[in-house]
Amino acid sequence: MEVIIKANPTQGDLHINQALTNLSIAYIQSDDSFVASRVFPIVPVQHQTDVYWKFDRGDFIRNQAQKRADSTESVGGGWKVATDSYRCDVYAIHKDIGAQVRANADAAVSPELQANSFVSQQLMIRKEVDWAARYFTTGVWTTDMTGVTTTPTGNQVYKWSDYTNSDPITDISTGATAMQLRTGKRPNKLVIGQQVWDVLKNHPDIIDRIKYGQTTGTAIAKRQTFAELFEVDTIEVMSAIVNTKNETKTFDSFTNAFIGGKKALLTYTTNAPALLEPSAGYTFAWTGYQNNTGVQISSWWEQNIKSTRVEGEMTYDMKVTAPDLGYFFDQIVA
Repeated sequence: MEVIIKANPTQGDLHINQALTNLSIAYIQSDDSFVASRVFPIVPVQHQTDVYWKFDRGDFIRNQAQKRADSTESVGGGWKVATDSYRCDVYAIHKDIGAQVRANADAAVSPELQANSFVSQQLMIRKEVDWAARYFTTGVWTTDMTGVTTTPTGNQVYKWSDYTNSDPITDISTGATAMQLRTGKRPNKLVIGQQVWDVLKNHPDIIDRIKYGQTTGTAIAKRQTFAELFEVDTIEVMSAIVNTKNETKTFDSFTNAFIGGKKALLTYTTNAPALLEPSAGYTFAWTGYQNNTGVQISSWWEQNIKSTRVEGEMTYDMKVTAPDLGYFFDQIVA
């Protein structure tokens, strides 16, 4: 091999660029960005399909007890029951790691870690998109309110981004009281899109409530403070995004959108599956097919293509189980 010695070597002559072993760039969203597994309880089920009992709402809140005369029977009472069903579909995606790719990978590249992260992220995005399509839209809950820029009529309110006319505190309180009147339950969760959160945390009405009694400093609307103000247990912010553009050969080709959009959902739900307790929705997870979460990542060697296959699989059915326990706001900010 011929060796050329330069009298005045450059940086390129003294160093050959290599991939760093402690740094790489990948746009992977954090688990906190996704709400699909947090808003409604997950129900582990042994079979892909089955039924569950539903009790008539009116029978349990009717005033039926009667004055009892001496030596007479008490008045009889009861309730009506019905059944509903679920069906857990299976969703899956895989990434193959070729033997040649693995053998040629630099130290900074862990093909298995990359594939695992990719598959896991894809499953989370799919579930979040399904959650939004099932629960975070109009025509699902008993009450739909729409944000408008002109004088509201009917089931309309001013968009909360209208800091002059809108009153989100009253809008939420009105929804909570309406739900209580229909069901006997006040909402305990508020789910909002990221863009809605950005508007609300700077709304002057909310800031005024938070800073009441303060003499110095800046009032900052944190989620727990926000929850206390709206009298709910938790605020869930849908901050996950999805690339809606089909894959191309162009690097960095994307059209991103917030999955949650400009919407809000006031809802009552249990923390866990319970008997004789209503919940606006449930996610049924077919744990009889997979593990106890309904999500599974596995890998194996595919001899015919000389690759390690990393596969993610999940199975669920998202059900609205009590439409009266949801109060929805559509296009609530500009």
